[in-house]
Amino acid sequence: MGYYLDELEVGRVFRHAIRRTVTETDNLLFSTMTHNPAPLHIDHEYMRTQSEFGQPLVNSFFTLGLIVGLSIHETTLGTTVANLGLEDVRFPAPLFVGDTVHVETQVIASRPSRSRPTQGILTLEHRGFNQHDVLIATCRRNVLMLRAPAAASVAKAPPAGSRPRRKRRSPR
Repeated sequence: MGYYLDELEVGRVFRHAIRRTVTETDNLLFSTMTHNPAPLHIDHEYMRTQSEFGQPLVNSFFTLGLIVGLSIHETTLGTTVANLGLEDVRFPAPLFVGDTVHVETQVIASRPSRSRPTQGILTLEHRGFNQHDVLIATCRRNVLMLRAPAAASVAKAPPAGSRPRRKRRSPR
């Protein structure tokens, strides 16, 4: 189970234990399933003869999904309500088939939701590295998270001394 919003301190860094070596099948299947026929992902000959890289690049959207996915088990598993968006996505170095990815995640911001007392908004920065510790991808992810049950019940309680609001009757 992941952490509740209230358990994640701003500044905390997770160095995730799960690592993943990228395979040819990963890259080809992801590129095919997303209808991305770009030769830079699926054409070895083109990349060997017409590219500075000499080999296909791993699809950057696979890379992005992988760095977020590798972080989930140790951070937000079972406590995420919804992903709200990604910001500042960067791919500073290429990722190739055969590279092994490891990830670290930093808690950037956290706040209770103004409209949902049992939830809050968390901003995480995910950083992916290859086996040589070269940064290959980074992004900031905004997540709608569950608050800890005790914090959520306090947030739902009416202020001390206030009277509960009456429910309106529906017209007959």
